[in-house]
Amino acid sequence: MSKNPISRFFSWFFHRSRGDSPFKTLMIHATLIMACVIAVYPVLRVVTISLRPNDTLLTTDLRIIPEHATLDNYKEVLFGDPEKNRKSDFFLWIWNSISVVAVTSVISVILAAISAYAFSRFRFPGREAGLVFLLTTQMIPAGMLLLPLFIMIAKLKMINTSLGLIIAYAVTSVPLTIWTLKGYYDTIPVDLEEAALIDGASRVTVFTKIILPLSTPALAIAFLFSFMGGWSEYLVARVVLQKNEIFTWPLGIFTFAQQFTVSWGQFAAASVLIAIPVMALFLYSSKWLISGLTLGSVKG
Repeated sequence: MSKNPISRFFSWFFHRSRGDSPFKTLMIHATLIMACVIAVYPVLRVVTISLRPNDTLLTTDLRIIPEHATLDNYKEVLFGDPEKNRKSDFFLWIWNSISVVAVTSVISVILAAISAYAFSRFRFPGREAGLVFLLTTQMIPAGMLLLPLFIMIAKLKMINTSLGLIIAYAVTSVPLTIWTLKGYYDTIPVDLEEAALIDGASRVTVFTKIILPLSTPALAIAFLFSFMGGWSEYLVARVVLQKNEIFTWPLGIFTFAQQFTVSWGQFAAASVLIAIPVMALFLYSSKWLISGLTLGSVKG
């Protein structure tokens, strides 16, 4: 049965060959450029708002660099305003976020690396049910976990502590990390471990000297996902933390939104500054990102 004209057009348009027509190449590149513009435009508008004076949010001016652009919003976010006797806690918020998320990511990767190895290499009662249970936990909306997390942390008397937030983040990130690492462990040939065991190596030595070095891309991407999951998280932090001195940055920047006024310029400036550490982390981890995103896709 012949295809309809629309199906034939799409089949021809997306067919990869060395003889692609200039029109097809032009349309593909134009589509990609348009998608990039759509993705970047909101970020540019945030930058524009951060450069506007007097908390101007709505305007008919579409220029990226607004008229009378100023860096005063950045100065107030970073150093406060001595004239108004207003100090800045921006660096404190960043430090709190980095310390909480870094510790959470390390704990998550360590626990998940050991657990995923057990799920990948050993057969024990409840293994399949455990894997299904871990996957099921990722289908529960974050909002439904707020009450049980709050009760658990309150029972541990860790409300208003960074340790309580670390436990909450680790509980939610470990299951996904286990699945991520297990998929990668399954691609590592068992023959390597059996050869080491025959030579007299212990199971711990095999895991630390063979499996972990071979799993560097997977460990890096698991750390990155855990870091990003906690870096911009707001709801759980709002429930666990109520003291300004232990606020993470998502809670901190909302102090610019008062009951009747919102400092939009400072809000936008803080958002731009907060994006810098994330961009640096992505650039540093780019050498592992591509291989980590495809981990577990081919078993060999």
